[in-house]
Amino acid sequence: MDDKNIEEELKRIWDENSEPQPNHIKEASWQEFQAKTFSPKRKFKPWRYAAAAAVLIFMFVGAGIYFTKDPLGNTILVASNVVENLTSKVKTVKLPDNSIVELNPNSKIIYANDFAVNRKIAIEGEAYFKVTKDKKHPFQVFCHETTTTVLGTSFTVQANVAQEVTVSLYEGSVRMNVKGQTKNWILKPGEKFTYGNKTAVVEEFNRFTDFDNEKLTSLCTYVEMNYGYKMSIPQEYANQRITLRINKKEDLKTIVQLISEMYNLNFEINDEVKQISFQ
Repeated sequence: MDDKNIEEELKRIWDENSEPQPNHIKEASWQEFQAKTFSPKRKFKPWRYAAAAAVLIFMFVGAGIYFTKDPLGNTILVASNVVENLTSKVKTVKLPDNSIVELNPNSKIIYANDFAVNRKIAIEGEAYFKVTKDKKHPFQVFCHETTTTVLGTSFTVQANVAQEVTVSLYEGSVRMNVKGQTKNWILKPGEKFTYGNKTAVVEEFNRFTDFDNEKLTSLCTYVEMNYGYKMSIPQEYANQRITLRINKKEDLKTIVQLISEMYNLNFEINDEVKQISFQ
């Protein structure tokens, strides 16, 4: 790309992604930026314009905007609402459309300011998504070269250091796409899609946890290990046996309500100390 074309491309990016304002103000803003960044009396080499483009990207990121390519090669504008989990525990994030993300440690998500109508989200690391249904606005997750498109479902997305992506579906249905490929993969609950080294594989996985005539206290231990809530039950129920199959990503309140109905117990949930008490 020659100097003229590079400058035109920078100008196009500036015009398309600056905040709404009168044309004369937008043009003046561009002229001011151009004057500060480039000297019109010097002959530039392409790498100098590349450096200028990096400045533009940095500026937009600082202002809450960055540019990326989706796996189908389309340019998308994403406002940098960045949520990063730097803790050692799973972090629960409620998105603007009321979808829930359980973000694993050392993971982050990025989504748009207008997410309620433009439900595109990028992920680094691993997260579990419970998506609010909205047929008019498909929910898309971008991870490396893959796109996961859903309408209303729950699934996990995991990317490792080797850039292998795994999508495990627990409820509903999703469509998988890979950059540069026209093929679609439609997953059913209990199937996982793995993409790495330019190869895609769909296989089954066990999405359930079974309790077969086990003590009720075993379920209490399971809840504490997987949800971080300690459950206390009356002593007389400690040796009660339970046979139950639950989705590994089942909502905690659903499990609590199920125990309450099975054993005719009342319960109280204290989210501050993460304690569930049955009585």
